[in-house]
Amino acid sequence: MQFIDDIETLESLYGKPGAPSLRKVAHSLTPLYRKWIMAARLCIFSTVGPEGVDGSPGGDDGPVVLELDANTLALPDWRGNNRLDSLRNIVRDPRVALMFLVPGSNTVVRVNGTARLTADSELRARFEKNGKQPATVVVIEIAEIYTQCARALMRARTWSAGDESTALPTVGEILAEVSRGEEGGAQYDAEWGARAEKTMW
Repeated sequence: MQFIDDIETLESLYGKPGAPSLRKVAHSLTPLYRKWIMAARLCIFSTVGPEGVDGSPGGDDGPVVLELDANTLALPDWRGNNRLDSLRNIVRDPRVALMFLVPGSNTVVRVNGTARLTADSELRARFEKNGKQPATVVVIEIAEIYTQCARALMRARTWSAGDESTALPTVGEILAEVSRGEEGGAQYDAEWGARAEKTMW
């Protein structure tokens, strides 16, 4: 198998990008990009660090991010598994990318930029829910915003396919497999829903 290791060879295998794919890039929130991002309750948040890259989902029951100004977004870090992979990366390398998704739309809006972490009490308080606040907030400086090609979600029939989740292994089963039975299993799965509900925010 031969691998591609230079840009000239790579570009020779594809056509030139269409003009709209270049012209759609903005460098701050426009009214329509703002409207789209504020409709998103889910984003995939990507970071890079010395150990490699990380992609984590971020979700909320309203807009997943808060606009601080036309150039700045704030993403609360709600309780998770405390691995802190993305947050460790940001402390050491500020480069980030976010992909915003809205159920029913095959469009994905991408934001590239840089990020810093803060535990600022006033900013954390702006996200308070049920008396709880995020431990930290990711403050993202926007470098560019653009729509991704919709073909991937169209091919996958992301919002129109049937529910295949019933045939998937559960987290408890995966944990039991990887830990050779020391953790996970049916009890983990049975208790997960109630445990998650108590620590949602």
